Amino acid sequence: MSWTLSCKRLSARLKVLVALAAVASLSLAGCSTAGYYWQSVSGHLSLMNAARPVGDWLADAQTPEPLKARLAMSQRIRSFAVAELKLPDNPSYQRYADLRRSAVVWNVVAAPELSLRLKTWCFPVVGCVGYRGYFNEQDARAEAAQLAAQGLEVSVYGVPAYSTLGWMNWAGGDPLLSTFIHYPEGELARLVFHELAHQVVYAAGDTMFNESFATAVERLGSQRWLAAHASDAARHHYQQFEQRRQAFKALALATRRELTDIYESKEAPALSVPARVAMKNIAMQNFRDRYADLKASWGGFAGYDPWVARANNAAFGTQAAYDELVPGFEALFAREGGDWQRFYDAVKRLAELPQVQRHQALKANE
Repeated sequence: MSWTLSCKRLSARLKVLVALAAVASLSLAGCSTAGYYWQSVSGHLSLMNAARPVGDWLADAQTPEPLKARLAMSQRIRSFAVAELKLPDNPSYQRYADLRRSAVVWNVVAAPELSLRLKTWCFPVVGCVGYRGYFNEQDARAEAAQLAAQGLEVSVYGVPAYSTLGWMNWAGGDPLLSTFIHYPEGELARLVFHELAHQVVYAAGDTMFNESFATAVERLGSQRWLAAHASDAARHHYQQFEQRRQAFKALALATRRELTDIYESKEAPALSVPARVAMKNIAMQNFRDRYADLKASWGGFAGYDPWVARANNAAFGTQAAYDELVPGFEALFAREGGDWQRFYDAVKRLAELPQVQRHQALKANE
């Protein structure tokens, strides 16, 4: 073997390792220990190996007809994302993997007893993020137990999809997964638009900016998809679900503001810890009581029960990352005349600003 050939192969291996290390540091957000990186890399490789082109699934006589219908719809949604929303046209979401489990990863989030500020884990490429993901639920819960032993409030939740920011497109891109392929039409469109949006703009270390941007894209994009392509039944189902979602988000936002006031108001330092804990407990009970009223108004719809059951500072802090800056992004989209490319260019310019300035600019748009 020549030295040149050997170096080329070494270079190729390094490229793969660097890319996989990047995967490990994305939505999986963890520390630099070898064990954590190994579960991240091996978990993602297992997912990639399970994925097959959608065309193969559609041509396979063993593929159930309901799955074929969902896969065909996913490709129409994917084409709409490229043509109408100007999202990236690349290999992502053109393959499918049956994971045979309820989530692709389980995220662990943690926050102090008297704060909504999430504990963060940092990486050289993506910066600091407020969650840590595991491909194995037991590993996630073991990590959560260790954090709880440190006095932190912890939440563990399953994630149906994550984005590799386009870094893995050379290897087939992010696949469609069994964890979300059977979502209702509007929700499937939302998820695909959300994850593709992460490939457009990413500000290292700013989870709130990144997730709020992707949430704005999914909201605006799904409205257009449903208006142009969905059936009346699909639009009705989405409208009903969206009304519940917005009502729940409004309740959670009100509770976040109440908790923030307890933790960070000018009067807070003068209060004893037991006094603030008591005030926090009252706020949390009020949240559960108001949720019970909301649930009753929905005729008993229980979709948010699991979230409410684990609601704590960590859960509320996580939700803020997905919601806080959405109004600013939606106002920016309107200011750019509803032109997707101009909107993305404006968001990219914001991403180049220091974090405080970009957040201030978005809040000024509201």
